[in-house]
Amino acid sequence: MSKFLKKIGRVIFTFFESIFKVIDKFIVMPISRLIYNVQKGTNSNNNSFNKLLNRPQFLIIMALVFAIICFVLIDNKVLSLVSNEAEIIKDVPVNLIYNEEAFVVENVPKTVDITISGRRSDIYLAKQLGEFEVELNLSKYTEAGTYRVYFTSTEPIKAVDYILNPNYINVTIKDKVSEVKSVTYDLVGTDKLDNKLSVSSVTLDSSEVVVKGSQTAIDNISSIKALVDLSLDTYKEKGTYELTNIPLVAYDKNGEILSNVEIVPKTLTGTLVLNSYKMTVPLSILTTGNLVNGKAIASILINNSASFTVDIYGEEEDIKDITSVPVTVNVDGYGAESVKNYTVIIAKPVGVRDISVKNVTITISFGDEEQKTLTVNDFSYKNLAEGYTANPTSNKAIEIQAKGVRSNLSNIDASNIRPYLDLSGLGEGTYEVEVKIDNNNPLINYMVTSTVTVKITKN
Repeated sequence: MSKFLKKIGRVIFTFFESIFKVIDKFIVMPISRLIYNVQKGTNSNNNSFNKLLNRPQFLIIMALVFAIICFVLIDNKVLSLVSNEAEIIKDVPVNLIYNEEAFVVENVPKTVDITISGRRSDIYLAKQLGEFEVELNLSKYTEAGTYRVYFTSTEPIKAVDYILNPNYINVTIKDKVSEVKSVTYDLVGTDKLDNKLSVSSVTLDSSEVVVKGSQTAIDNISSIKALVDLSLDTYKEKGTYELTNIPLVAYDKNGEILSNVEIVPKTLTGTLVLNSYKMTVPLSILTTGNLVNGKAIASILINNSASFTVDIYGEEEDIKDITSVPVTVNVDGYGAESVKNYTVIIAKPVGVRDISVKNVTITISFGDEEQKTLTVNDFSYKNLAEGYTANPTSNKAIEIQAKGVRSNLSNIDASNIRPYLDLSGLGEGTYEVEVKIDNNNPLINYMVTSTVTVKITKN
């Protein structure tokens, strides 16, 4: 124990010895040298002042007095050995105090900046303490209105000057009202959901919520939505899932989220049902461009098969009416060779989330083109305006030229052809209308030059 105390004593002795050496070197010695020079400069060596200056005790006392005077002047900033500096503390949160049950407060910033200025050491100490707090106290305001209110802040180091930006604001206080609003749901994160899955149903435990805020803010609400997030890793397969803590948001008529209203409760619970709805449909091959003269398509194989089907996935309502998935190939300028191969990426039709096959190889063979004349008597109307009736003025037959290779033409007769008249934009009157053909067979081309005289009457 005695050894420990001796060590502490040596440390304390060394500390004060170091301080004394610093004072002696930078204060006592310079001042003593100054006084000595003053003494030396006097002409009389016998006066009492010179005798006083010759006493070492007097010189030490004078040096200490001057040191104390300098310390007091510097500490009270009468003298400054260093220049003042300034630094900005950004985004200090504002603590807003008001009667939250009765009022709504508008135009209050969430953060303000504080400029602190002073000596570098004081600024450093203030930052190290890190106790910057800004408050806007509205507790004394008991009526709605607009008021100029000043921010207040803590000042952990008194030697530092604190300037708030902004220093004050014009704050609007409004009476808080509440209304019951209906709530529906929105699906978010659908791009993260497995493409083979689809949402069968979402059931919320409550269809209404209470919305609180100013009357102006509540009147600006267009809808309240519960945001069902489908991006969660939980949703990996079809089934029923319990939903908890579904966040609620309010939207205005422009689809922007309103932050100045309070929704009670803040979250809902519910049930999510995921399904995997699919349909099996064929690929249909469409062609664009013209073959060389005298040539026609003899056959089309998809992955070496005459017929090819794919599974499509999506919402039942979106895909239930899809009868085929079209794929288009360009045959312009081909036909001289006997076979042409294409590697085609299958584009998903609108509403399809996923497709079982992403690309296929299409093999088209060519042959010599022949023609066959077919006669039809029936046709249909398309795009006839509502409230009108169309009738042909004569019953003459329509001749259609079918073109293709012989083997394909042999399988074609009038029953395979679906002629129609497009009556788009036609009102009451009599018109000469071209005959068109609905053709989904890429192996046969149809040509028709006939027109039909149609009389359109209003019902």
